Amino acid sequence: MVFSNYTKEFSYNLKLAYPVILGMLGHTFVSFVDNVMVGQLGAAELAAVSLGNSFIFIAMSIGIGFSTAITPLVAEADAEGNFDKGKSAFKHGLFLCTVLSLLLFGLLLLAKPLMYIMDQPEEVVVLALPYLDLVAFSLVPLIVFQAFKQFSDGLSLTKYPMYATIIANILNVIINYILIFGKFGFPEMGIVGAAVGTLVSRFIMLFYLWFLLSKREKSRLYVTGIKFFTLTKQALKKLTNLGLPSAMQMFFEVGIFTAAIWLSGTLGRNSQAANQIALNLSSMTFMVAMGLSVAAMIRVGNQKGLKDFKALKRIAESIFFLGFIFAVVFALIFVMFHDLLPTLYVDLDNPTDALDTAEVVKIAATLLLAAAVFQITDSLQVIVLGALRGLQDVYIPTLITFIAYWLIGFPISYYLGKSNAYGSLGIWLGLLAGLSSAAILLYIRFQYLTKRLILQDQN
Repeated sequence: MVFSNYTKEFSYNLKLAYPVILGMLGHTFVSFVDNVMVGQLGAAELAAVSLGNSFIFIAMSIGIGFSTAITPLVAEADAEGNFDKGKSAFKHGLFLCTVLSLLLFGLLLLAKPLMYIMDQPEEVVVLALPYLDLVAFSLVPLIVFQAFKQFSDGLSLTKYPMYATIIANILNVIINYILIFGKFGFPEMGIVGAAVGTLVSRFIMLFYLWFLLSKREKSRLYVTGIKFFTLTKQALKKLTNLGLPSAMQMFFEVGIFTAAIWLSGTLGRNSQAANQIALNLSSMTFMVAMGLSVAAMIRVGNQKGLKDFKALKRIAESIFFLGFIFAVVFALIFVMFHDLLPTLYVDLDNPTDALDTAEVVKIAATLLLAAAVFQITDSLQVIVLGALRGLQDVYIPTLITFIAYWLIGFPISYYLGKSNAYGSLGIWLGLLAGLSSAAILLYIRFQYLTKRLILQDQN
């Protein structure tokens, strides 16, 4: 009877989550294809993409994290049937995301010289700089797209961002293939070709999502006739108060994975390339948890609007349970195929780089065993974080993520990740410690808040 209270929610939870999961998997799949294509060029090129993306991931985490403030506000307004409140949340969120995207693009350009003082391989830095220029600019359409996506999720219209993502990703793969390898008469651009594909596809993704939402009756009035510069301080303040802590939460998590890339770079290009392979594979499975996190944010936001706190707690816990099931399955897959999966990213038939390739595969296979273990805690922490965002609880979770990742996880990665310690495995042991700490502390926070809300409602 206890399990049925949770499992009966699985169907609707998956109905909300699967378009988000597929959309996010689409993003990650394109990254997978990029890595596979670039990996054919050599370990230095793969490491350069990893280094360039490490800067992008930091900026992207801030933009995407900030945009998540839109979803619970729109979901709450939707449950209340308050159109004006929902449109205000979307319009102000769109404005703030646009401004933030331009600021982040500028900051990335200013941050480029840091590559020279980070103890990274010189050949990797030279390759990464031109790649970074184009991908940095692609953050502008990506973060504006996120504002539309989070709004669409808040209305429970999770399919439309998925459609836009799929179209963009197909185009990205085609453009990448043509420009990386110089097919059909185009010049061979190497990793810069991958950056061009990313830039073009993200603009198309943004405009296609707007087009879809403008044709749907439920969303048309929200996304048309927007008075972009007619703003109120109160609405901007509310979005900022929710968005900034959410941005910092994602920044702290993405930051520690970025630190892992940089620490791997100090061990050499092979360690950095192996880290990129393991990170890309674990990112794919993480997208399932991210999709469930969005479902948790939407459903908790809806129940908050309805003020049904008992149902809120039960529904959220059903999503936690569903995420746990998926995480265990993925962990088993990583354990069973940890030797095979890294070989997808390299050219085993290239005799010139045979020794480097063998080392990359060996290191990546070991890292996948660590990734298998943290599948469970990584899944739990992000889904619980989604539920807390649905409750519009952002400040304490921000403190929790900082403590977990930077006071617990990073020191372990730093000390165990040295070449005279455990190397790449030591770096990932730190990631495991940080993710596990975050999962436990965030879950305790969720239980505390929901029990308090239920008691207050009963009184």
